[in-house]
Amino acid sequence: MLFIPKLNIYLYFSCYNFSMGAIEDLKNLENKEKAQHLMKFFKTKEGQYGYGDMFLGICVPDNRVIAKKYYNKITLDYLQNMLNDPYHEIRLCALLMMVLIYEKTDKKKEILNLYVKNTHRINNWDLVDLSAPKIIGANYIETKNPKIINELAKSNHLWSQRIAVVSQQSVIKSGDFSIILELAQKFLEHKHDLMQKALGWMLREVGKKDEKTLLDFLDKYHKTMPRTMLRYSIERLTPQQRKYYMS
Repeated sequence: MLFIPKLNIYLYFSCYNFSMGAIEDLKNLENKEKAQHLMKFFKTKEGQYGYGDMFLGICVPDNRVIAKKYYNKITLDYLQNMLNDPYHEIRLCALLMMVLIYEKTDKKKEILNLYVKNTHRINNWDLVDLSAPKIIGANYIETKNPKIINELAKSNHLWSQRIAVVSQQSVIKSGDFSIILELAQKFLEHKHDLMQKALGWMLREVGKKDEKTLLDFLDKYHKTMPRTMLRYSIERLTPQQRKYYMS
C-alpha cells in the first residue's frame, strides 16, 4: 500500500480547495446583463472570431483581485483546468495568475511551457494582450532566444500569430525592435484586422521609443501596408506626417 504523508495530503487538498475557491469567487461575480454585452463586444456570433465563447460578465479589475488572491496557492494542474474552462473570465483569471507566478516565483519554465501548450485556449485578443508581453516577451528579454516567437509566428493559428506580435510590447520597451520589424514585414499582407491592428499598435510603440525607426519603416512600406495597420502605426505622429503617409 502506498504511503502518503499526512502533511502532503493536507497541502494537496489545501491547494485544491484554494483553486476551487478561485472559480467559485469568479462565478459569484456573475452578471448576466454584462455577459450579454461582452458576448457582442468580443464577437461570439457564428462566423465571428470569438464564436462560441461564454462569459460570466466580470470586469478585468475584479478578475485581477481574484488572481492576486490565489496565484501563490494555485496548482499547475488546476491552472490547466481553468484554461480548459468554457468561461472566458475563468481562462483570463488563469492567465493573470500565470503572469503573477512568472513574475514573482521560480516557476518561470513551468509557466512558459503551460502557456505555449495552451495557445488554442488563449483565444481572444484580451487574453493575448494581457499575458503575451509578460510571459512570451519577458522570456525573450531574459533568454534572447526567439525560437518560441518564431514558431508561433509560423503557425496558421490567428491567436498564436497575435501572441507572437503582441509579445513584443515588452521587448520594444526594452529597446529591441529587431523581431517586431521582422514580424511587421512577414505579416504585411495579413488579411485579419486583429493582426493589422496588433502590428500597427506595435509599430506605434516602436515610434514612442525611436521615431526614426518607425519613419524608416513607414517610408519603405506605407504604400503597401493595410490601411488599418497604417492608421494605428501613425496615431502619435504630427497631423502633417499622418496626412503624408495616409495620402
